Amino acid sequence: MMNLLECKNLSKSYGEKEVLKNLDLVIPEGKIIGLLGKNGAGKSTLIKLINGLLTKNTGEILFKGEEITTKTKELIAYLPEKTYLDKSMKIKEVLVYFEEFYESFDRMKARRLLKDLNLDKEQIISEMSKGMQEKLQLILVMSRVADLYILDEPLGGVDPATREYILDTIISNFEKGSSIIIATHLISDIEKILDDVIFINDGEIILNSDADELRKKEKSSIDEIFRRRFKC
Repeated sequence: MMNLLECKNLSKSYGEKEVLKNLDLVIPEGKIIGLLGKNGAGKSTLIKLINGLLTKNTGEILFKGEEITTKTKELIAYLPEKTYLDKSMKIKEVLVYFEEFYESFDRMKARRLLKDLNLDKEQIISEMSKGMQEKLQLILVMSRVADLYILDEPLGGVDPATREYILDTIISNFEKGSSIIIATHLISDIEKILDDVIFINDGEIILNSDADELRKKEKSSIDEIFRRRFKC
């Protein structure tokens, strides 16, 4: 099995605050991985570094053996936690924009997912609820042909009934051989789809395990294990 992503001795500071501390991480192909940690643990910083949105202080990030460049970014599809779309646009205009911007964007797939998630391409984004906007962003990301999908809090603004549908959308729409990293607080909602879990705390990875093996060893759900490890 090939490694898609490797982080070696990765460090990042904001002023004097060290957010990531000599972090080592390997993401193999063909896995759905939960990146789990409390607020401020370093999840979003790590994700932004992988996507080339921040500059590291020290260390290396290799994607398929290469440093992160414009070329490698084409192969990584990223769903940020906050809405980034121009809210004056209609959904159909966003589809055109994505098709022009990303060679890897599959517009037919996007249209099918819009139908599946009950979104109308004539809708103006500003008139959509937060949950609907999050559905749209997820559709845009999952309609790209990518090697790595990184989803930051993909279930945050949607109701529990919709979460189930979104999880089904995620697992049935990523490319074979690709991997997905999901950063979330809603562990109980996503743990059934996870192959591996990574716990991050204070900028360091404190656990990296196969999800089933961890559950068997601890005789608990991932959610319960997380709560025990990070008990206040």
